[in-house]
Amino acid sequence: MKLFPTLILSATICTGVGVPAYAQDYPTHPVQVLVGFPPGGSSDILGRYVMQKLSEITGNQFVVENRTGAGGNLAFAATAAAKPDGYTLLFSTPGIAINPSLYKKVSYSLADFTPIALVGDAPLVLLANVKLPIKSLSDLVAAGQKKSDAIRFASSGNGSSSHLAMDVLRNATGMQYMHIPYRGGGPAMLDVMSGEVDVTMQPISESMTYVRDGRLTALGQTGVKRSSIAKDIPTIEEAGIQGYSSTTWYMLLGPANLPAPIVTYIQTQLSRALKTPDLQAKLEASGLNVINADPAQTKAFLNAEYEKWKKIIQVSGTVIE
Repeated sequence: MKLFPTLILSATICTGVGVPAYAQDYPTHPVQVLVGFPPGGSSDILGRYVMQKLSEITGNQFVVENRTGAGGNLAFAATAAAKPDGYTLLFSTPGIAINPSLYKKVSYSLADFTPIALVGDAPLVLLANVKLPIKSLSDLVAAGQKKSDAIRFASSGNGSSSHLAMDVLRNATGMQYMHIPYRGGGPAMLDVMSGEVDVTMQPISESMTYVRDGRLTALGQTGVKRSSIAKDIPTIEEAGIQGYSSTTWYMLLGPANLPAPIVTYIQTQLSRALKTPDLQAKLEASGLNVINADPAQTKAFLNAEYEKWKKIIQVSGTVIE
């Protein structure tokens, strides 16, 4: 591979835009970026926004591929098993930190990945069918406390952010619900709108169109503070659940042992992309708080999220076969 000889000879030489000269040796063909959920969901939409801009500024193709199933586990496992050459990457949601504790068995661990960048985070919105008599969080909790199967809850899938955010709410309130996992947030919201199920918890980027046009009722959002695109919707903590916060986040990773020069190149270019005004506008309009963390910060964040969710899952007793 030409990358390392070039790096040795010119590690301190930079191009006009501050990118190390070894960047010319990577990539030489399209990079596959796996997303663990179907088209139309937040990870797919935001991933495509980011990869399109990354492709534009590098002149190389970073192509999103939806590898769906098992709460993201298929995409996670495929990335972990990939050759560490920079041509298979993962645009991940929190499932990467959650699933090793949630599922009885997975074929990967955090050690099987190289953290590259934490892109950003965003709240979820608790959504209900508009015909239900449930118009507030207190209405929902009261219904779920009266009867264990009174609330039919549709998640984006076992181990998804929506599943675990609702599980945290259950533990905080004592409410119960019937969990119905879907393959992505889009199908779950459609069935809430049709009345097949009662409520769902979905990223704000997917939710607000349906809230604004009156097809879904917003009961609360999950961030520490109200999102800039939903200032009229109270946080769940404001609605009475003290200390509640559960956001979804988006992270770029590669397989373990990804060479440092490749990691540096990808993160440097991604950081440039995230600073462009047009991409920032798209992401902010989707409710994303752009973080743009470097590899070391991303690794520390990922490890902290793993430990946090491990404790929550142990308390909840939730295990998926």
